[in-house]
Amino acid sequence: MVHPYAVAGFLVALLPLIATPGASLALLVRQVTEGGRGRAVPVILGTATGLYVHAALAMAGLSALVMHSSQAFTAVRLAGAAYLVGLGIWTWRSATSPAPSRRHRRLPELSGSAYLQALLANVLNPKAASIYLTLMPQFITPGESLVGQILTLATAHALLIALWLLGWTILVGRAAHALRGARFKNIGARVTAVVLIALGVRSATA
Repeated sequence: MVHPYAVAGFLVALLPLIATPGASLALLVRQVTEGGRGRAVPVILGTATGLYVHAALAMAGLSALVMHSSQAFTAVRLAGAAYLVGLGIWTWRSATSPAPSRRHRRLPELSGSAYLQALLANVLNPKAASIYLTLMPQFITPGESLVGQILTLATAHALLIALWLLGWTILVGRAAHALRGARFKNIGARVTAVVLIALGVRSATA
């Protein structure tokens, strides 16, 4: 069982990392500006699922293998960078494409699942994996159940990032309501695309 003080310390240490804009926030902004606050739910769920994937990999020792092998770490980093750049290009093209007819309006939604996008963006982020291999061990008590402690801390992490994204959902939702229109949605999509591509390039060159 993780001591409450350890959970609190873990969350405080996470705050600067969560507050740094990343792919999850960029995806959330696009979804909310295009479809309203309800579209934030799959982004938040996908991000939280990604955290549990990292927790499971840490428990299995696979994350440790990636973090201690320069080749494996580089491969994961480049895969994540390529995904973000590709997602950014797709987002930009979807913003500049003409509006689809009613008959084909569902196709982009099916091909670009917000949940899957958020999940992959998190899973392919080696920095997220490093949290569970470098930061989390500082708050684990030796001799106690490792699985239980990791799951508890991962749940606390997921709840904190969910609250952070929900706060942004409210802000972006209000802005989208005040500036409703296709032009605002296109601008939001293009900004999201630029952020995703910049994050991908930064990850590839880090």
